[in-house]
Amino acid sequence: MREGRRWRGFERAASLMAGRIREAGESRGFAVSRLLTHWDDIVGADLSQQARPVEVTYGRGFGATLTLLTSGPAAPIVEMQKEQIRERVNACYGYAAISRIKLTQTSARGFSELASAFVAKAKTPEPDADAERASRQVTTDVSDEGLRTALARLGANVLSQSKQE
Repeated sequence: MREGRRWRGFERAASLMAGRIREAGESRGFAVSRLLTHWDDIVGADLSQQARPVEVTYGRGFGATLTLLTSGPAAPIVEMQKEQIRERVNACYGYAAISRIKLTQTSARGFSELASAFVAKAKTPEPDADAERASRQVTTDVSDEGLRTALARLGANVLSQSKQE
């Protein structure tokens, strides 16, 4: 390796995304992106699941307002812990940056995520005996037992699916 040139190897994903996270955070008023990226460390794992930071707005006086997004059932719990949250967030900033916390009650997952909520997939029917027999017959030449079994199962599912359609 030449002198003057430093070989760093792999870079952490966090360092690659730091600039974009900072830009996105600053556009919503977050002077310290650590508040967004380490929210669960700042307020605790249980509270971070009930509320998340949305925006920091700066008024005329000293101190900013932190807006938290929370769901309706979790709002009373978060409301009771606002002072503790404010102290922890200000500890993250290093000074009393946040003077007020405002709660916004809505779904903590967002509208687009609600529309695509996880729905269990309907169980696929078992392949019929004819499909299993045909797929086993085709895979007899495969020497590896595990591969042969997997190919036979795949073939039986494909043949059964094509018959159903």
